[in-house]
Amino acid sequence: MKQVTVIGAGAAGLAAAIQAAREGARVTVLEHMEKSGKKLLSTGNGKCNLSNQRVPKGAYRGGQPELIQNVLRHVTIEQTLAFFRDLGLVLTEKNGCIYPNSGQALSVLEALLSELEHLGVTLLCGCEVQAIKKDLTLKTSKGPKQAHAVILAAGSMAAPKTGSDGSGYKLAKALGHSVIKPLPALVQLHCREKWLKQAAGVRTQAKVSLQIDGKTVAEDVGELQLTDYGISGIPVFQVSRFAARGIEEDRQVRAVLDLLPFLDLFRTEELFLERAGRFSYRPAGRFLDGVLNQKLAQILLRESGLSKPCKVGDFKQEQVKRLAHLTKNFPLTVTAANSFEQAQVCSGGVDLREVNGDTMESKLIPGLFFAGEILDVDGICGGYNLQWAWSSGLLAGSFAGRRK
Repeated sequence: MKQVTVIGAGAAGLAAAIQAAREGARVTVLEHMEKSGKKLLSTGNGKCNLSNQRVPKGAYRGGQPELIQNVLRHVTIEQTLAFFRDLGLVLTEKNGCIYPNSGQALSVLEALLSELEHLGVTLLCGCEVQAIKKDLTLKTSKGPKQAHAVILAAGSMAAPKTGSDGSGYKLAKALGHSVIKPLPALVQLHCREKWLKQAAGVRTQAKVSLQIDGKTVAEDVGELQLTDYGISGIPVFQVSRFAARGIEEDRQVRAVLDLLPFLDLFRTEELFLERAGRFSYRPAGRFLDGVLNQKLAQILLRESGLSKPCKVGDFKQEQVKRLAHLTKNFPLTVTAANSFEQAQVCSGGVDLREVNGDTMESKLIPGLFFAGEILDVDGICGGYNLQWAWSSGLLAGSFAGRRK
């Protein structure tokens, strides 16, 4: 019986192990942590948003978008959901996001582990893989292992406390694979502006546009969170991978905030001019009462030069229009992304040009397969990174399990 060894007992590794075993292989999973699936348990705030039926343009990022889409066509969302239903999970959908009906990520992990046990898969935790030779002999902390196929699903460098420590990259590099420098993604951003300390704690709906050298490369709308060092929240996470890349390349990175994303500039100017006429008796500092968070309103007024003691009726039309423009285009200078410790995933990883997109097998080392976050693929928030883990893991397991 052919032996398949899976390195990493995260989402991709567990899915790959199940599929390889179903193909008739004898499967061993090696996990350097003392327990498997630690990162999986934290996904979706512990509820495990395991996929998403809505796939917007740009949901997946990486150096080879055609290969990414090819993998997702080989193992579709529908096939993934069927896989989990077959494991006994009842699934529920909310705005396209798919969750276990239990509302617990633990249900997903236990379903995967139960199937591994049923299929006779060996799971060795606390086993560190120190080296992989080209003949697929493995040097591990629990002695040498030999395999007919190896699936490298060791994760990235994001959230290292869950086991993603970058060790998989070292194994891939030692075998001759190129690794595009991993950088934090789905993470908070640091900004230069001093007024942020005044606004720390503010939450507001906004559109965040990420500009690199003056060109908008990504944008998203949602709840923005202002911190004493920068910006956070889902729309920031969605664009953060581009910010991290731009900073790494020493380019000018800005986040432009639209603080009234439900109005265009013309409507915003109309609103502000109408308010200026109707509330001419109010102090200038109360012009935006009921429009924006008070802390944020005071900052906008100050930055627009309208914070001096006066009445709203003293505002000139061009001043009101300037305030409207700033409200729709409030720039921040991005200086850094938060570290891997705070990141949910990484951008970068094993170069997809060196991987067969139909099988997930290495083009350099026959019998070596890749799956999950170790590859140069990252998705936006909403279950897309887990869908990549399931699709790439099931595809790799299928071909590794049947490899002769």
